[in-house]
Amino acid sequence: MVTDSLAAQLRTKRAEMMVAELEAVALRLFEERGFADVTVEDIASEAQISVRTFYRYFSAKDDVLQVHIDRRTEALRAALAARPVDEAPLHSLRLALEEVVAAEDTALLRRWITVIQATPSVLKGVVGGIQLKSQRAMTEFFGARLGLPSDDLVPTMLAAAAGGVMQAAQTRWFFQGGDLRTAFSEAFDVLERGVGTDPHAWYART
Repeated sequence: MVTDSLAAQLRTKRAEMMVAELEAVALRLFEERGFADVTVEDIASEAQISVRTFYRYFSAKDDVLQVHIDRRTEALRAALAARPVDEAPLHSLRLALEEVVAAEDTALLRRWITVIQATPSVLKGVVGGIQLKSQRAMTEFFGARLGLPSDDLVPTMLAAAAGGVMQAAQTRWFFQGGDLRTAFSEAFDVLERGVGTDPHAWYART
């Protein structure tokens, strides 16, 4: 039983490493040659794997652009789960996000943004991924903390506002440089001061 569990963990780790390697290779090629001009065969050749192996991890090259979203969402869920339950929900999100972005590879993130910015055809899929994954994680967190259904007005609007602030902070960092964690911290400070941290005030406004 223990041996099976360890083997499963090793398989998962190998899969994660392969996905990360393919992401790095693909993003570099996308940036150098343009997304449209890079094929799955190009990515597989550069990564020294077969095309069949590539398709074991991704159904299409567009899916590579979802890796960052998936990774950030998973990290955010874990960071939110670790926050004290008596902490103001919006402040918990701020601190969790600071922790998450501080651990990210900013060079890889910058390359990811560069590719998306240069490829309008992938924007819909990326935005959809963010809304269905990262924003959904925030909506569920706010709902759980406030004792509300995740599709209630308050959790939904808070998550939407937070998602907008995240994108604005990241875009500002991309163009102006600086420290990503600081960019998020400053941006969420504006949101916290504007929205407030008292849930009772949010209900009063609805």
